[in-house]
Amino acid sequence: MANKVNVTPLHDRVIVKPAAAEEKTAGGIIIPDTAKEKPQRGVVVAAGPGKKDEPVTVKEGDTVLYGKYAGTEISIEGNDYLIMRESDILAIV
Repeated sequence: MANKVNVTPLHDRVIVKPAAAEEKTAGGIIIPDTAKEKPQRGVVVAAGPGKKDEPVTVKEGDTVLYGKYAGTEISIEGNDYLIMRESDILAIV
């Protein structure tokens, strides 16, 4: 399960803990950090209340898929997260 954060996103913003990038290929080749592709899956650790007429539909603990370049990378208490608008989330898995 994802870490609990002491940050509350505003409006339709969501904080996501990205999944770990794959270290090896199916054939067993180790991929260096510089060549790893950013993960496009993560777990919601906090969600804002939504906008006036649009409540946020994702909730804490949901595993989500998001766009390749979605969100802004942030560091909270030494852990890396992404903060993005709910509209950047493509699907709940």
